[in-house]
This record gives sequence, C-alpha cells and structure tokens, in this order.
Amino acid sequence: MIAQICGRLAHKSPEEIIVDCNGVGYGVRVPLSTFYELPDIGAEVVLRVHTHVREDALHLYGFLTGKEKDLFGLLIGVSGVGPRLAINVLSGIATHDLERALQEGDLLSLTRIPGVGRKTAERMLLELKDKVSATGAGVAAGIPMRDGMVKDALSALVNLGYQRGIAEEAVRDCVRQHGAELSLEELLKESLRLLAKG
Repeated sequence: MIAQICGRLAHKSPEEIIVDCNGVGYGVRVPLSTFYELPDIGAEVVLRVHTHVREDALHLYGFLTGKEKDLFGLLIGVSGVGPRLAINVLSGIATHDLERALQEGDLLSLTRIPGVGRKTAERMLLELKDKVSATGAGVAAGIPMRDGMVKDALSALVNLGYQRGIAEEAVRDCVRQHGAELSLEELLKESLRLLAKG
C-alpha cells in the first residue's frame, strides 16, 4: 500500500495532480483544500496518501495534512460514502468546520456540501459523531499516547491564544513525529516550536 508520495509536481488541476517520483508519474486525486495549497509546477511536494483498491482499478487520494487524511478515512467508512464523495466533502467544507458540524449534529451545514443529501448527512452524523472527538479527528489515531495529554496540550495552546485548528495541526505533527516518547511539557515545547515556524 502506498502511504506517502514525495516528488516533483508535474501537473495540477482540481480533478487530479501528477507527482513525478524519479521518472514515474503518479496520478493523485486531491480535495480542493489540498489543491489550493500546492506549490508551483516543478516544485517538490509531499503528500499523505490513501490507496483505494477495487477489482478493476487502483486510485490514489492525496492530502497535505494528516487531519484531511484522517477525516477522509472516517468518511469512507460511512455506509454509502465512497472515495469520490469523501473528496467532495473535504472540498466543500473546511476540516475544522466539518469536525464542528459532526460534533454538534449540524445537519444543515452537511447538506450544504455539494453531493451530500439529507440521508447521507444523517448517516454521517450517526456514524461519525462519536469518532470525531473534541480534540479533532484522529489526533492520536494509532499512536500510543494518553488522550488526556493531547487534550491538555491543546487546551494550553488555545489558552495561549492559538486558533484550535492550528493548534491541533501542530500537536498532531508532534505526536506523529515522536509518538509516546514525549512528556506533556515536551509536547507543548515541540508544538510551540512548530507554531513559531508558522
């Protein structure tokens, strides 16, 4: 399974991008949130990738952030939501707004997303509300770190004046890089170092 692609951006359009990895061009479908943040053609790009295999095809879906990939994984786990619709969802609403809508049961916000009808939105709320915690989808997914530590770090960063979405991204990156090795103080220090870089 392909989990990450690093290479030169050879082509980009809202439908698909091509990443050249040592002469091999990989076609990757991305949400608009990722597309808008891509560098210029010819620049290096690193994407987190979900490999979707069907009997007749293999498709790659790419994301610049772990949060987008985590939410994509949750969305395609919903009955009736395939990869194309999941990409449409991530293209039609910001990740922090999607998390908020799922947490608060905001059916109206979900049905405003192109391609999402009332029944699909209701299934998303039913199946994902408990999976999207107040700390964000999958902040520590698969990583052996105490949830309380992540929540405490996020709370401290928000209290320092950082926006929740930005703080979540910094904490997530630290958790992914260091796993369970960090204490709360070290997690905060590393998160602040990432935030300072901008």
